[in-house]
Amino acid sequence: MILLKLFWEFFKTGLFSVGGGMATLPFLYKMSEKTGWFTASQLADMVAVSESTPGPIGVNMATFVGFTTAGFFGSVVSTLGLITPSIIVILIIARILEKFRTNKYVDSAFYGLRPCSVGLIGAAGLLVVKISLFDVSLFQETGAASDLFKWKAILLAAVLFVLTRYVKPLKKLHPVVFILASAAVGIVFNF
Repeated sequence: MILLKLFWEFFKTGLFSVGGGMATLPFLYKMSEKTGWFTASQLADMVAVSESTPGPIGVNMATFVGFTTAGFFGSVVSTLGLITPSIIVILIIARILEKFRTNKYVDSAFYGLRPCSVGLIGAAGLLVVKISLFDVSLFQETGAASDLFKWKAILLAAVLFVLTRYVKPLKKLHPVVFILASAAVGIVFNF
């Protein structure tokens, strides 16, 4: 039963997350609240790992959630659930798009999907900031304003921003260098 539920949840995510892997984040956040398969903190870890490993972000996260929830078969089922809607839509569109390529309604529909994608990706970005830099649950427990912020993460983000934006020799480095350096800092300073 858990495999069917994994497939269904990721099928819905794959069907409605227009705009790529980052657009899956709002759906994954809701999924974590609904199912309890992972926490918001684990979601932040999934984003970090998925961003730093090869492959599509959404697929990496679906595979991770499926594996932690139901092992190898869970990872396969979750991944298939996420990619199946795209495969179906691509097959349908490939068949009919040639006929309607110049249709103004089809063109308008694709044009309308662009802002939707931007909105979903923007929401995902804000969610990543919220999970990475703020500890809302601790703040709700204690009520102390100092508990709202993850100070080490904010400091690391600020340092990386300055290094990548204003230090000329570092601006030319590949992003993987910063990903590895951030991972090392996280290990050393126990993030």
